[in-house]
Formats: sequence, structure tokens, C-alpha cells
Amino acid sequence: MYGSSQFDGSAAAFMGGGFMPTQTAHPPSDSSSISKNREARCLFPLTVKQISNLASNNESNFIIDGAEVNNVTIVGRVSHKEDKASEYTFLVDDGTGQIECTKWVQESLDTEQMGEILVGMYVRVHGHLRGLQGRRFLNVFSIRPVTDFNEIPGHFIECIYVHFYNTRLQVLVYLLQ
Repeated sequence: MYGSSQFDGSAAAFMGGGFMPTQTAHPPSDSSSISKNREARCLFPLTVKQISNLASNNESNFIIDGAEVNNVTIVGRVSHKEDKASEYTFLVDDGTGQIECTKWVQESLDTEQMGEILVGMYVRVHGHLRGLQGRRFLNVFSIRPVTDFNEIPGHFIECIYVHFYNTRLQVLVYLLQ
């Protein structure tokens, strides 16, 4: 009924959906090289503290655990919201810090979606990480309210899992050399 690979400790149940690294990911050939192939296009689950501590070689290339980070997902509480004609700016606080997020209005659907988001509400945000003059912020392409509060600790667990997965991969590369 169950394959042996389901319970072998490989965390295969958490793989898939395009958000988590797969078991078929190969370690980079050089431990100091930045993985630019698939990881650069992945959606990294991060905390605001991890975002503020990201290494950066310029204002647009951010690196965590040896992988380039462009798109991130965070979960937190909206602590401030400002509506403008062409954009919505809001602060998301996840308990580790606050980050400024900007959602550009492109369609009437964006206006309706942002009208549902209120200060004090927990949200999941998907966005493109940007930096300017030492500040980090997100250009949001998706925001939705959290309806199941298990999603909040689940997000933190996912952040921990991805961090350990990537750092363990670097240790394996070092040991295999």
C-alpha cells in the first residue's frame, strides 16, 4: 500500500508544488558558487529577519544559504496600510521584524483584492524582493488573507526546513570534496 520511500525520513511528503526543493536537486559543483539555475526562480519561504540578514552583492541580487533569492513568500500581520491611486503600500510584521510591501494596481481585481485586506489581518504575501539604499522591500504579486491559523506556524516550519535543507546540501558538498 505504501512505498518504502514515503517513510524513509527523506521528507518526501513535503516536496512538490514548486515551492520546496526536490530530492533530485544536485549540489553545486563548487561550494562557493551561487546556485543560479532552478533556485533563482523558486519561491523561498522566509521570515522578515532572514530577509533583513540576506547577503547582497548589489541591490538586486540577494543570497541566502548559497542560493540566489528573487521571489519570496512571507506570512504576517498587516500593521499599516496606505492606499494611493496607483499602488497600495503596507507593512507586514511576522514577529521577527517588519517589511514594506507594495502592490501596484493594474486591474480592478487588484483594487477589490486589496479592499479586503485590513490593518491587523494576517496575510500571506508572495512578492519579488528588491533593495534600495540598504532597505529591503517586496513588490507584491499576490496577497491573500490567512483563513486557517495553522498556516502561520506552518510557514515558520517551512522556513526552518528550507534553511536546513540548503545548509545541509552545502555541508554535503564540502564533505564530498
